[in-house]
Amino acid sequence: MFIQALRQLVPSRRRADGTRSAKTGLSLPVAPGRVPRAERAWNPDILHMDSQTFRDLEIFEVEGGARSLFELLDTTRTAGGSKVLRSRMRQPFSNADRIRRVQDAVRYIAAHRAAFDLLPGEIVLTVVEGYIYSALTLITARSPIELFLESLEIRFGEAKEFWQITRGVQTTARMIRALKQLLERPQLADPPGELATIVGELRTAVDTLSAVRLPAEGEAQLSAWRLMRLDQTLRLHRRDAVERVMRLVYEIDALVAMADAGRNLGFVLPELHEGPLAIVADGVFHPFLERPVRNPVRVDATNRLLFLTGPNMAGKTTYLRACGIATYLAHLGMGVPARSFRFSPCQCLFTAIARADSIHAGISFFRAEALRMKTIAQALAEGRRVVALLDEPFMGTNVKDAYDASRAVFGKLAEADGLFLVSSHLIELGDVLSTHPHVACARFEADECGGRLEFDYTLRPGISAQRLGFRVLTEEGVFDLLARATEGSEQRLQPEIHR
Repeated sequence: MFIQALRQLVPSRRRADGTRSAKTGLSLPVAPGRVPRAERAWNPDILHMDSQTFRDLEIFEVEGGARSLFELLDTTRTAGGSKVLRSRMRQPFSNADRIRRVQDAVRYIAAHRAAFDLLPGEIVLTVVEGYIYSALTLITARSPIELFLESLEIRFGEAKEFWQITRGVQTTARMIRALKQLLERPQLADPPGELATIVGELRTAVDTLSAVRLPAEGEAQLSAWRLMRLDQTLRLHRRDAVERVMRLVYEIDALVAMADAGRNLGFVLPELHEGPLAIVADGVFHPFLERPVRNPVRVDATNRLLFLTGPNMAGKTTYLRACGIATYLAHLGMGVPARSFRFSPCQCLFTAIARADSIHAGISFFRAEALRMKTIAQALAEGRRVVALLDEPFMGTNVKDAYDASRAVFGKLAEADGLFLVSSHLIELGDVLSTHPHVACARFEADECGGRLEFDYTLRPGISAQRLGFRVLTEEGVFDLLARATEGSEQRLQPEIHR
C-alpha cells in the first residue's frame, strides 16, 4: 500500500517492449537479424560464388543426408559463433589484404590456442543474449526516487521476472570478468591481422562495461535498488557495449574454429601471392575421404587449362571437387586440404559438376550447360579473374556436337585470363589440346588385377586411352542378366508357338 501511494506521486516510466519510450525519447534496439537482407551489388573484395557452385562443392547442402563442408568445420562453442562462421563461408574474400589478415589471425590463434579456452561458452552467451533481448520490465527512469520505487515494485511483484533479471545481471558480469582475464593474457597484448582489430574493439567495450560497478565473483545477493540500476545500465545505457562484446566473442569463436580445422583435419595454411592468377599445390585431397589419395594441381599463366581424361570411377570428379574446396577455403583465409598450396586470389569461382534438366523452367540438359558456359564467359568478358571447374561439359548433346563445342570453347578458355580445370571423356580432343601452348593434359587410369579393375586415383601426365564402358558393364554382369532374361522370354513363348 505504501509503495502504491508513492507511485501515485511519481509517473511510471517502466517499459517491457522494444518500442520508443514516449516520456524518455529513447529508442531501444531490437534483436539483430530482423531486417530483410538487401540485394548485394558487386563487391570487388568478395569472391563471387553462385548457388550452383555452393551446391557442387557441398558447402552447405549435400544430397543423401551426408555432412556438408560447413558441418565438418563448425567446431564453434556458441550458436552465435556458428552463425558468424556460416556468414564468413558465404562470403569468402577476393582481396589479398583481407585474406592475409585472416590468415595472420588464424595462424596466431593456432600457435596460442590454450589462451582462447577462456572465451565464454554457449551457456553464458545464451543467457546474456536472452537477457539483453528479453521483454523483461525495464526501468527507464533517471530519478533515484523513481528508480527506487520501481525497484521495490519489481522486487515484491512477479518473482520469476525478478529472478530472470538477477540471473541476467550476474551472468553478464560473469562474462565480462572472463573476458577481462582473457584480455590480460600476454598472448593477447599485441595480436596480428584481423585479430588485432577484434581484440582492440573488445578491449574498449569491456573497459566501458568494467567502469560500471559490476558484482564481483562470489558476491552476496544484491539489493533490489542496485540490481535494477545495473539492469538499467546494461540493458539501456550500455546496451550497445554488451551487444558489441557478444558480437566480437562470436567473431573470435569463428576464427578459433577455422584455426582448429587446420590442426584437426591436417590442413595447411596457403601461401598467398599477388599478381597473375595461379594455383600451384601438392598433395591436394578431399577432406571427407577417410584414406584420401593426394594429388598435385598446377594452373597458372602458362598452363591456364588443365584437361583431365580417364574412365568413370577413376577419380576425375572427386579431384575437381578437392581442388575447388581447397581454392574456396584459401579465399576464406584458413587452412586447406593439401601438403602445400600457393595461390593468387580470383574474383569468381564457378563449377559445373552436378547439372540436370529443369522441367519447371523448360530448360534441357544441354541448354543448362550452355547457360552455365555463358555465365563463365560473361564474367571473363567483364574482365573478372575467373577460376572454373567443369566436369564433362556438353554431355547433353551428340558426340559430334560435343566434340565441336568442346574444341571451340576449350581453345578460347585457354586464351582467356582465367584458370580452368576440365574433365572429359572425349579423348579425341587430346590431339588438339595437347599441342596448345596454354593447356596441360593429365589423366587417371585403371589397372587390371586378377581379372578385376582397380583404381589408384593417382593423377598422371598425358591423355588417357582407356575405354572401359563395355568392360564395366561386363564385370557388373549386365550382359549375363540380359542373356538369362532373353532365354526365359524365349521359353515362355515356345508353348504359344506350338499351339
